[in-house]
Amino acid sequence: MNVERQTADSLNQDFQRQVEPRIKAGDALSIVVSALDAEAVVPYNLPSVVFSSPGSGNLSTTPSLQYYTVSESGDIEMPVLGLLHVEGLKRSEVADLVRERLQAQVVNPSVNVMLLNPSVVVMGEVNRPGRLVMPNGRLTILEALGAAGDLTIYGRRDNVLISREVDGKLEFERINLTSADLFTSPYYYLQQNDVIYVSPNKVRVINSTNVGLWLSMVSTVASAATVIVTVVNASK
Repeated sequence: MNVERQTADSLNQDFQRQVEPRIKAGDALSIVVSALDAEAVVPYNLPSVVFSSPGSGNLSTTPSLQYYTVSESGDIEMPVLGLLHVEGLKRSEVADLVRERLQAQVVNPSVNVMLLNPSVVVMGEVNRPGRLVMPNGRLTILEALGAAGDLTIYGRRDNVLISREVDGKLEFERINLTSADLFTSPYYYLQQNDVIYVSPNKVRVINSTNVGLWLSMVSTVASAATVIVTVVNASK
């Protein structure tokens, strides 16, 4: 792969813009509001989960279990603040939106927003296909393929398909890992719920076809043998 200085500079200019994923419908968000006056922000946080251990009368709380699910219309509903449209925003922008709504009611509010367990799926000719969690919401296609054990010897590096949901519609893009254009592609930085499929090369396709043909022949021969045995037994 021939990567020129100009390509690297272009990638670095877009790094901050692309590295943070934008919120999508179905995402799970943790939003915690805090301030010096702890009691003042209690109404704006989800209530803690209260449970008791089996055989024990003591109650415990675990606020980390609480989160908001972004609706199909791109909204979440926070206590007191009501509906907030967050689809298409970054985490920092969601925090700014909540903080702006709180300014008139809470002194110096602090808002922490986390995207819970964003992930992508890697399929096809890789050594360890499956779902991968995006640490801090950041993952490149090269990092994803590396975490999946790299391509098998049958994988095509010039034909990696990525499917992505944008505004409720699926988009598809084929990526050539051997091209320097990879680094300036909007698909270089993955987004949550992306699906990466590594296509098989001709050797794999031919082998798969031969196996199918061999199995078909075996099945045909076995069926013919069964018929002959049946006829012979019936004639005795």
